[in-house]
Amino acid sequence: MDGHGQGAGGHGKARRSQRNGPTRGYGGRSRAELETARDRTLPHVMAKGLGVVFCGMNPGLTTALVGHHFASPGNRFWPALARAGFTPGTLTPDREQELLPLGLGLTNLVERATRDVSELSGAELVAGGERLRAEMERYRPTWLAFLGITGYRTAFGLRDARVGPREEHLGGTRVWLLPNPSGRNAHWKPAELAEEYARLREAAGLPDRSR
Repeated sequence: MDGHGQGAGGHGKARRSQRNGPTRGYGGRSRAELETARDRTLPHVMAKGLGVVFCGMNPGLTTALVGHHFASPGNRFWPALARAGFTPGTLTPDREQELLPLGLGLTNLVERATRDVSELSGAELVAGGERLRAEMERYRPTWLAFLGITGYRTAFGLRDARVGPREEHLGGTRVWLLPNPSGRNAHWKPAELAEEYARLREAAGLPDRSR
């Protein structure tokens, strides 16, 4: 889920400046400021013929407010990419376009931003799956890496889906389910995330750029 952080509220380390004060998110942003990003969308980082396209669930409010994918500091996506060898060092979200020359792209299952994924209906997830299939048919990457299992299961009606490569294709694109890099998914430790992401990189035939 793109940009959603730890905790049920989706932004993890949100804090309360005073006991009864306004809830603030990352960077001291107020709840009111974050709410201005509700239902915004992010441009996809996409081109034809990429090796791997990473797909989050939907943008969180912090990510939508910043305007770049996986922008919440609690999200471990960018460090996982670097540690797995997809990128030469850890990129910051504002450098997301640098993924394209590396054969990588970014998209989301559902495009509108919410505070938490619980705000997404099953119908939205199914519709997002149809949109995602059409996007894969248009751009034809080799692999779609879906970040998180629950949304994929709902979107495509595949209740047995597990982390790893899938037999089904979207268009001509192969599918690999990766652990969600959100800090909320804390039982996946950073080294384990990197190991699973590296399995996909190797299957996609991409070089280890961490060396």
